[in-house]
Amino acid sequence: MAKRKRILVVDDEPATVEMIADFLKSHDYEVLAAYDGKEGLHKARAEKPNLIILDVMMPKLDGYKVCWLLKFDKKYSHIPIIILTARAAPSDRETSLKSGADAYLVKPLDPMRLLAMIRKLLREEGESLKTF
Repeated sequence: MAKRKRILVVDDEPATVEMIADFLKSHDYEVLAAYDGKEGLHKARAEKPNLIILDVMMPKLDGYKVCWLLKFDKKYSHIPIIILTARAAPSDRETSLKSGADAYLVKPLDPMRLLAMIRKLLREEGESLKTF
């Protein structure tokens, strides 16, 4: 039996984390949660999840900084990161790309689109998969 993939969800809105976690668990993923950027960075480094879903606007460290710190560190750069944010301006998408994100989704969340993106990133891990 294959080991379940672990996904870290980092968002400062507990209801958002809970909704995403419940959805992912129903699709047989193990879910880790963090509620600010600093906690998310710590958990990513300690737990080494298979994928990270990361909000942008959070206390302590914003999502762009967390993404950049992980993607530009050889130990963690292989972990796919999906930026999930309410910020929808072209400059936000560009900043996500410059931060190293593998994919960018705008809230409100379409769960099936998120699931498809997760499956694509996990199945093809290691290849260039920018999903913007």
